[in-house]
Amino acid sequence: MFKAKVRFALLALLLPFLLNATHILKDDILKPEASKLIEEMADELLSKTGINGYVIATNENFPERFNLVTYSKKYEEKLSKPYVMLIFAPNAVITTKSGEKGRVALIPSSKEIATLYDKSDVMDATIDVIAVKDKNTIEDKHNIGVLQGFSELADQIAASKDIEMTTTLPNETRLIVGILEVIVLIGAALVFWMFIFRPIYMRIKNGKQ
Repeated sequence: MFKAKVRFALLALLLPFLLNATHILKDDILKPEASKLIEEMADELLSKTGINGYVIATNENFPERFNLVTYSKKYEEKLSKPYVMLIFAPNAVITTKSGEKGRVALIPSSKEIATLYDKSDVMDATIDVIAVKDKNTIEDKHNIGVLQGFSELADQIAASKDIEMTTTLPNETRLIVGILEVIVLIGAALVFWMFIFRPIYMRIKNGKQ
């Protein structure tokens, strides 16, 4: 009787964690803090859009041209539609000849779901951090990459439905790109003024005089 009560108490304590930890299907990489953030983002995405976001972060050594879509089917029983799955496999071989490794895949449950996000943007957000040379360890970069990629994915899906996420990460890349675009536009305007409009203006002005 006592053992039964102890088991029940342990189950009651663990149940909230078991219920919440549903969006990370495989985890060989993520630290507890990263896992928690992903679960929070996935929970908010589901509650606001009705779309499930799943993550597979695996250290498996996939060979060149390994089919990640086929690989994802082994998790079908754990999936609820509609969904999109982000697979991050840093040890997957890109090409045997080059020796390069690291693949990212986005697998939606339908073509309609695939239209809600930009695949290239999400993949770039996931892998760009790994190429940056800084003091972060490769393990930290993997964690940051998965977080940034899933955050970008959730933000884009929500934005496609005119919904704002509150648990996603600030997109510094998007901000930097926006600033660069403004600088380029200002520079282009100055070039047009100096070499096209100013000479025309000066000719008109001098002509009138």
